[in-house]
Amino acid sequence: MTNKRERGTGGLFKMKGSRMWYAQVYRDGKACRISTREHEKQKAQVFLRNLLVDADTGKPFAGDVKKIHYGDLRDGLVRNYVERGNKSLLVDANGEEFINGLKALDAFFGWKANNPGVSIKKLTTDAAREFAAKRLAEGVTNSTVNGSLGLLRRMLRIAHEDGKLPNVPKIRLFKPNPARKGFLPREKFEELLGHLPVNLKPLITFLYYCGVRLGEARSIEWQQVNLDAGVIRLEDEQTKTGEARTVPLPDLLIKMLKESAADGDKVFDATNLTKAWHKACVAAGLGVLEKEGSQRYSGLIIHDLRRSAIKNLMKAGVTEKVAMSISGHKTRAVFDRYHIVDERDVVGAMRQLQDGEGSVRVFQKPRRLTS
Repeated sequence: MTNKRERGTGGLFKMKGSRMWYAQVYRDGKACRISTREHEKQKAQVFLRNLLVDADTGKPFAGDVKKIHYGDLRDGLVRNYVERGNKSLLVDANGEEFINGLKALDAFFGWKANNPGVSIKKLTTDAAREFAAKRLAEGVTNSTVNGSLGLLRRMLRIAHEDGKLPNVPKIRLFKPNPARKGFLPREKFEELLGHLPVNLKPLITFLYYCGVRLGEARSIEWQQVNLDAGVIRLEDEQTKTGEARTVPLPDLLIKMLKESAADGDKVFDATNLTKAWHKACVAAGLGVLEKEGSQRYSGLIIHDLRRSAIKNLMKAGVTEKVAMSISGHKTRAVFDRYHIVDERDVVGAMRQLQDGEGSVRVFQKPRRLTS
């Protein structure tokens, strides 16, 4: 029994021996047959009308969704990163592209190079909660979990925008961890520098004084350095913000770079950086290894040098606008998370006021902060 319609629109029919109505619509010139799961023709016609709307708008059919897996969404995410030129798309030692936080999702949802992972129907709100609970149980922070959940949410949205997914599950993030307050005073930095191997001293000095991101520093080539002018030029394709900038160099680093033997195109050597950093921090009393022989380290991290640079720039009287230009911060909100004000800063401000005026009477109206 068939209720045919014009080719290209659709129709209803019954399979021999079945009581249910089936809908047939055409997409890209091909017939798609889908069970309406309805016995009544009137209800089946409603299903057909909705199916025709989906066909017109490019929305995926129920049968299409079953064929989509986590790996398809993952590929869409990576392609999106490539198209947008995201700096967080990295390449591992095997030449494979990856994003920080993606490997944890791959493992949880069963993706491998030869396995597409779970069906898209299993990428639910509850699955995201289970993933988050597992990661937290493994000892990672809320912020680390949020990084992965953000990727999952983004790949689901891309699939929806591409017409592969009819609805986007709700993916809820955790409250971020408080901003780190790691800061290295000048005297402790000099002690730390003394425990580092010679090849790493220029890189660590650059990070401490200039607040440049580690990834940016590692990409710098000698042709970008002007030691006579005391500056390094970062090109737009090297920076996280996609904007070129000029970074001034301290005299100490200029001297190091003039004395260093140029080996290859890269300016800064990062060989064995993590291992040497942990060892030096432990020796300087800035970090600890959980137990002897263990690689589990806690203490000062390399990114704390970026916070230290910003704090030192501000204490030296550099304006926020100039400090943000040097460090490469694009927004004031993020910059404020790095510009840490502690008790010593507050006490020091009062002493400066007293030294300048002899006694404390009236606070001057504060200057409006530049943005």
